[in-house]
Amino acid sequence: MLVVQLRACPKGATLPLSTTSTLGVDTHRLAGTCCPADLPGLPIGTVLADEAGIDLLRVTGHVLLPALTSPHALACPLLTACVDLPAGEKKLVAHKRGTSLAWITLSDSGHAGLREDKSGPLLASKVQEVLETDHVQGYLLPDNLNRLRALLTHLALVEGYDLILTTGGTGVAPTDVSPEATARVLDYELPGFVQAMMQASLAKTPMGAISRARAGVIGQSLVLNLPGSPRAVLENLEAVLPAFRHTLEKLHGDPTPCASR
Repeated sequence: MLVVQLRACPKGATLPLSTTSTLGVDTHRLAGTCCPADLPGLPIGTVLADEAGIDLLRVTGHVLLPALTSPHALACPLLTACVDLPAGEKKLVAHKRGTSLAWITLSDSGHAGLREDKSGPLLASKVQEVLETDHVQGYLLPDNLNRLRALLTHLALVEGYDLILTTGGTGVAPTDVSPEATARVLDYELPGFVQAMMQASLAKTPMGAISRARAGVIGQSLVLNLPGSPRAVLENLEAVLPAFRHTLEKLHGDPTPCASR
């Protein structure tokens, strides 16, 4: 259990949780197994509920902030208020109740505001049809290898997203960099996902053979490259969506034996 001193804030406000007394949501006292070192480890989507079981705050990000009494920066979860919060001390319990999903659209024209991103929101809605999600966030990047590498690493190892999907950049054009960026940060690959998507694509068009998509794991995050067009996104997702839940359960340590065939 975590005991914090809250400042009054309206629903939707986002504030950092810190071990200092200078920030919006302050750690007043720690109890149970929680300690300052655990605070940055609260994964995205974690809910902090009061003793009555009412969700008060949700982890929606993480940030490094300077400390007043130390030369070292503090790694602080960002908490978004689920309800209007009055000032005062609260005893909070952390819960992770669903799947956190990040989707990244790679598009120079989209990033420049010249084209609407339709594939990203579409894939998010399809995932939410089969998985209960506790936090969903989209990102829009230009076709830049290093920026994608950095974002994938951050979303997996700092934010702690369960599922990270990219859309766009899987072909052979000079700007198609998603496979290279993803391969450089994966802990290991999951070729079965790629094979399933390839089979689905080839059933629709021989152009599916051009795809260089990668799939694999970073930390405890499942990462998957999807093509850029909305139609291709749907075709590829349909081939792998049934495997998401089981894969994520195993990544998070589910000891239940896999069902026999």
